[in-house]
Order: sequence, then structure tokens, then C-alpha cells
Amino acid sequence: MNTLTQTSVQDIQAIFDKQMAYHQEVSQSTASERIAKLKKFKKVFMSHRDEIKEALYKDYRKHPSEVDLTEIYPITGDLKHTISHLRKWMSKKRVATPMALLGSSSYVHYEPKGVCLIISPWNFPVNLTFGPLISAIAAGNCVMLKPSEHTPHASNIMAKIIGEVFDPREVAVCSGGVEVSKNLLDLPFHHIFFTGAPSIGKIVMAAAAKNLTSVSLELGGKSPTIVDESANASMAGRRIAWAKYLNNGQICIAPDYIYVHESKKDALVESINKNIKKMYGDDVVTSESYCRIVNDKHFNRIKCYMDDAIEKDVKILAGAKLDESQDFISPTIVENAGDQSDLMTEEIFGPVLPIRVYKDNDEVIAAINKRERPLAMYIYSKKQKNINHFISNTRAGGTCINHSAIHFFNNNLPFGGVNNSGIGKAHGEWGFTAFSNERAVLKQWSPFSAIELMTAPYSNFKQTLIDLSIKYF
Repeated sequence: MNTLTQTSVQDIQAIFDKQMAYHQEVSQSTASERIAKLKKFKKVFMSHRDEIKEALYKDYRKHPSEVDLTEIYPITGDLKHTISHLRKWMSKKRVATPMALLGSSSYVHYEPKGVCLIISPWNFPVNLTFGPLISAIAAGNCVMLKPSEHTPHASNIMAKIIGEVFDPREVAVCSGGVEVSKNLLDLPFHHIFFTGAPSIGKIVMAAAAKNLTSVSLELGGKSPTIVDESANASMAGRRIAWAKYLNNGQICIAPDYIYVHESKKDALVESINKNIKKMYGDDVVTSESYCRIVNDKHFNRIKCYMDDAIEKDVKILAGAKLDESQDFISPTIVENAGDQSDLMTEEIFGPVLPIRVYKDNDEVIAAINKRERPLAMYIYSKKQKNINHFISNTRAGGTCINHSAIHFFNNNLPFGGVNNSGIGKAHGEWGFTAFSNERAVLKQWSPFSAIELMTAPYSNFKQTLIDLSIKYF
């Protein structure tokens, strides 16, 4: 297995110091200069496309086509979108000025936050490292990257790409495990972008608070799916199966559990099973299209969830085949997982799908609202009244209607969670804004200033002007 060389405390401090000394120079870069960097990044990134595929196959047997779909395409799409829109994003945003401030004009100036830290996860290591990096570079920052130690081959190829594109004073990769993350979090960064579990997000936020560092937290949680009485169960099953078992369920926006109307349950389960076989064949363990759990630790975590559910009389509707020697868990569907079972209290982050039957829409809403607010929520329905009811009475970071997970691919939509599932938004202009300080600028262009008519010493006349301003302006 490929190994990572751990970046020492001394090297981390040295990189940080160099970036702190250099970030003001980077902040002065023009739109043309930043676009040139992004174009170079795109060229080098694509030149290593085959190596990226090889790395992810070595890390957890991810099929090359799935790498293209979930790792390569999001980054090339993000790069093209950012290159096309960056001049507009960087321009001054004129805003209205109230009459009480007559003689002045106002605008918002976007400036880089400075030196930023990006800590990325292992489930989509390239996508979720380089995506935030694109936004940070577009905004004019220096960046220290900490990719996951659980996917060392991917981390090494990313370090190679970064080394070919950027001066380490601008972008540098720090490799290693938990200790490296702790050492990085001790530093007074200007912004931290973290993607991972809510439990670790709390640690990151606590560390950031010591330096009053702003944060973007892309977390996760239990993303529900609702299939109502009007839904096309065949279509829903096909799309749910794709989104759930892609990457072996190791997706923060995967359908975590399903509420299906009692009239659609059998048809939905049949469709999910049918599409599992269509995608991965009758014997999933032999499928080249089905990757593996990333390591023994996470295999055993999911196995414990399943063992707990079986002890509590869960009904297995499909799958539940395991092979510890290769960290394999087959696509699994279960029914009757209790509220206190691990499958219903923990984010599964694996190929196990609990299904529950319901009769009343408000029953579903009440059950979802008892939990932490999810990163995503999926609604399968032909009834706009139902769709509106579900959306207006729940909270989630994002929602797809009659599909699952694909909102991630639209750079014109903000991506992120709410409360336990995240803080802040990413992708496209929202990513640029996350790594920018929105600086308020008011320019007094006229010798006359209305506000000066209302300054001390106060008089009855000035009080009249104040009263008129309060009432009309």
C-alpha cells in the first residue's frame, strides 16, 4: 500500500509563515492572472487523469468511469464555470444608498480572506479537495491543503499536481493523519474549509474559535428520501439505487433512509432490487463497477450497524452479504429498523438502505424534524401540493425533486448544509464568496452631506430633519 510522508510541525509552520508573508502579493492578482492560474491547473489536472483513476482504484477499487463521473467531471465543470464568471464575481457590486446619506454612493468590494486551510475527506478525495481550492484561488488566497490519509494514492497524485502548478508560497499540501490536522488547526488561518463528519466539524469549529477564524463546514448527516403515493416507483427506485450505491454508499448526500407510502412500498423495493442487478449483476462481488469500503475501520463500523439492526429484528429485503477480506458489503435494503437502532441514529455512509412505510404526510414530516437538519432531502412525487408541503415544513441544505444527489453538479446552485449538516455554502459564486471578505465601501462624492445637517449642536430645526428622516427616509 502506498504511504504518505507526514509533514512535520516545523515544515507546517515554515509553509504557513511563507504564505503569510506572500498572501498580500497574491491578493493583488488581477482577474486575468487568476484565470491564467486556473487554466494552467486545468491543463495539468487533465494531464494526470489516468493517474488519478489508477490512484483511486488502488485506494478502494473505484471504477475508472466512476472516477470520471464523480471526481474528474465536477472539477473540470467547476473550473470552466469559474473561468467564465470570475471577472463578474470580482467586480464591484453597486448597492443603493438611502436618501439620508445623499451625496454618497455605495458598493461591495470582494477581497481575499488571506491564508486558508482546506481539510478534505477520503470519500471523493480529488473532488472535495480541488473543488474548494478552485474557489480559494479564484478569490485570490493562499492555501494549505490537508487531504485524507485514508486514500494515500489519491493524496500523493494531488500533491504532485499541486507541485506542478503552484508555488508552495501560494498553495501547498500537508500530508499525514490526525496529528497533522491538529497541528494545522493550531495556526491562525484567515479561513478554514472543512469537509467531513459533524463530530469532527465541531472540533474544527472549536479550534477556529480560538483565533476567531471564519469557517465553512461541509458536513453530512442522515439525508431522508420521501416517495409519496403519486410517485413513479419504477423511476424512483432506479434513481435512488444509483445515488445510494454509487461509491459504495460513501457519499455525504446519499439517500440515508426512505419513507415510502404504503401503496408504493412493494413496487419501490422491486425497482431498487432490479436496478441493483442491472448496475452490478447477480453476483455483486464480481462486479468491476462496484467499489469497496475504504478500509477495515469503516467496514467494521457498518458491519456493527447491521449486526445491531439484526439483533433488533430488522427485516432484510436484499443484500447483507459481507466479505471482510476485501472490505465488501453488498447493496443492502432493510425494513423495520427501529428509531434507536444504529442504522437510524448514525449516518450510515455505506451501502445499507433502511426503508420505512408511512400513511400520512405529516407523520413523515414529524419524523424528519425530530432529527438534526440534513445535508440533503429527496422528494419523489407528482403532486405539487405534496412537494410544497414537504419543503415548507422541513429544513435541509439542498433538495432534489424526482431525483437524488444531482444538485451537487449544478454550479449555479449553492451547496452546503444547515446547522448540524454544515455552515456556509460552496460551488460557483457561493464558493468564491466563501473565500472572500465582502468589504462595504461608501464614497462621499459630493461636498454636501445630508448627515452633517443633523450633527451636534442639536436644535429644533435639526430635530425636525431627524424626524423627517426617520419617517420618510
